Amino acid sequence: MTALEAVAVHLPPHAVPIEAVGERIGLTPRQLRLFRRFHGLDQLRLDPAGTLPDLLDATLDNLPELRGRERHVRFVIHARSMPVAVPYPLNPLHEVIAARGLAHANAFTVTHHACAVGLLAIDLAGRLLAADPDPQALALVLAGEKTFTKDAQVVPETGIFAEGAAACLVSADGPRHRVRSFAVRQRPEFDGRLAEDADLLARYQREYPNVMVEVIEAALDQAGLDLSELAAVLPHNVNQASWRMTARRIGYPLDKVVLDNVLSVGHSFAADSLINLHTATTRGLIRPGDHYLIAAAGIGATFSAMVMQY
Repeated sequence: MTALEAVAVHLPPHAVPIEAVGERIGLTPRQLRLFRRFHGLDQLRLDPAGTLPDLLDATLDNLPELRGRERHVRFVIHARSMPVAVPYPLNPLHEVIAARGLAHANAFTVTHHACAVGLLAIDLAGRLLAADPDPQALALVLAGEKTFTKDAQVVPETGIFAEGAAACLVSADGPRHRVRSFAVRQRPEFDGRLAEDADLLARYQREYPNVMVEVIEAALDQAGLDLSELAAVLPHNVNQASWRMTARRIGYPLDKVVLDNVLSVGHSFAADSLINLHTATTRGLIRPGDHYLIAAAGIGATFSAMVMQY
């Protein structure tokens, strides 16, 4: 059963209020009031002077469990929300892993699930490792991106992006953070430029909570569990309002939905799930033996949920 052996997080020390970002990218005062008062956003972690390799490398600095085990890493997967991150022919992923003694690993990027791609990367890592005859084989999943364009800085009427990053070591089997189920619902009718199509944005916002509830219930059914058996729900950090609505719809206590990082970190693309997992474990919100659920949505649109056991 796919398991996470270790999780690491890097949060840039530079925290800025959402108004500073909003003014720079042309958000109106009304839009900023919506983000702060209704969606519950406050500040964002950003590294204005850093590059994508800097961001990923700083994350690996916080993963001591990798040191001395580099030879066992068969796959390195960058879970990336944006299809393009740097100009051709730059390749920051290969630049980072070469410096870390991982040039022998099969390294590639997964995308097209947008901000839900982090869960896809974990599932894919487990599938690849299950076919490897070496019981010590590992996969390294990296997540983290730069807010390098306006499209990479804001989802209209929904959220503002940050630059937190995360990494995890995945094994084909293990005693902790074991994957019990993985469910995906894709709605391609919502693929398009939300910022320029008000009707598409309105339809997406109406359907969003319904599909999120559907995928959460599907993941629970696969795992053979009930909502009451979950110690916590770890959401993506897009905003607080959508998760208040989702919690009400499924009848789950809002105080068990880990929303702390919406306020203090911001929506960090595909890294949210691992950032929130790190928060939940370090703060004792989940304990050994507990079941928890990670949920995420990506514009395009993909909705994913994964049930895990600590």
